[in-house]
Amino acid sequence: MNKNIIKKLQAIVGEKYLATAKEDLMCYSYDGTGMEFMPAAVAFPGSAAEICSIMELANQELFPVIPRGAGTGMTGGALPIEGGLVLATSRLNKILEIDTENQVAVVEPGVITGQFQAAVKREGLYYPPDPASRDFCTMGGNVAECSGGPSAVKYGVTRDYVLGLEVILPDGRLMHTGVRTAKGVVGYDFTRLFIGSEGTLGVVSKIIVRLLALPTHTRTFLVLTESLQQATLLVSDILKSGILPNTLEYMDSTALSVVNDFLPLEVPQRTRALLLIEVDGAEKSTAEQGEKLLTLLADRQRYPEILEVRQAGNDREVEDIWRARRSISPATFKLRPHKISEDVVVPRSKIHQLVDFTEKLSQELGIVILTFGHAGDGNIHVNIMVDKDNPVEDEKGQEAKRRLFDHVITLSGTLSGEHGIGITKAPFLSLELDGTSMEFMEKIKMLFDPNNILNPGKIFSTTRT
Repeated sequence: MNKNIIKKLQAIVGEKYLATAKEDLMCYSYDGTGMEFMPAAVAFPGSAAEICSIMELANQELFPVIPRGAGTGMTGGALPIEGGLVLATSRLNKILEIDTENQVAVVEPGVITGQFQAAVKREGLYYPPDPASRDFCTMGGNVAECSGGPSAVKYGVTRDYVLGLEVILPDGRLMHTGVRTAKGVVGYDFTRLFIGSEGTLGVVSKIIVRLLALPTHTRTFLVLTESLQQATLLVSDILKSGILPNTLEYMDSTALSVVNDFLPLEVPQRTRALLLIEVDGAEKSTAEQGEKLLTLLADRQRYPEILEVRQAGNDREVEDIWRARRSISPATFKLRPHKISEDVVVPRSKIHQLVDFTEKLSQELGIVILTFGHAGDGNIHVNIMVDKDNPVEDEKGQEAKRRLFDHVITLSGTLSGEHGIGITKAPFLSLELDGTSMEFMEKIKMLFDPNNILNPGKIFSTTRT
């Protein structure tokens, strides 16, 4: 990126809001994958108009632009793999409107998800999508990746709450998609097209989301079992019984071991799995669901390998349980210095087959593989722990990943539930998508971005020519 382009970018956003010093660029060279690619500059636009001007300039000068939220992504979606300009949305951090009467809100992409949830909660409203990184990740990043979280089993994921978007296209034009009403079927659904597109089709500058009434009561339960198969059987039985938890999370024994200090109970050594189950709603329905769950779990003839069922007795215990759950991913680095973090999804009835496979794979390759995640919707996080500085161990990790993906497809699963494709899963896309699907996805990308300016090299591994 030459000095002339730098000057033009400074003229658009202001010299204060364009970083070019190496020490500043380093902060935007990596994401949750731990991989690093140095950008040529980082811009911090303060308005949609400034983003439009940046994209117009990028198409004139043919330099790549990489949109970035908080950089918490796990597949490399925000990495500047070809250098160019990182477009950081941190200044676009305003909650523009909370319409309590119509249960709709409008936010800018740099709003922190957890802060937005807290703001609508003060109004008696609820925004359900809750990634583990909600205290850091941004609403724009959630839209780009179609983030989910523990509550997805009952409430769905980001795409289920986004009604409309304001998007800047790769050539600098502004587009408005969707509605702010409960229904709307005018034309093609461009909103859904942008959600999960990982910043390859446009830069989101405003997000319209629907909200729900805040559940007034919650009951939280922990189930310890000495059988992985029984834990996964329980998942299906709970949902078939008519109980609809807002959370149905699973941890294997290795995941439990790394967060054991946070849990408000003693975990017996023979514990093979833990289920975290939460029901919410109005007081009466929550109590009824909780009692129904306890009755189901009390059937020890059907579930002889349950070791303990514990209900959280107070807010502190609930807080400790959730701190343990949200701490699993960072705590895994106690085991090995690096990890390959995958978020595959299989039909709920086949979770035990997936977990059995990962255990056998771990033993066969002699590496640590742990599983945890959203058992209620079949979205299991598989963490393959390695030391990438050890070539033999690193290759075993890559082999485990390849074999995991092959097995997931044989189970009628999908390679990603909420992390997206980015660059880490791009080489495996053809395992799941047929040639026609791939062809038309690439055609859509080139229709929106014929110069391949916006986030090149993501999803399709298509580099700029």
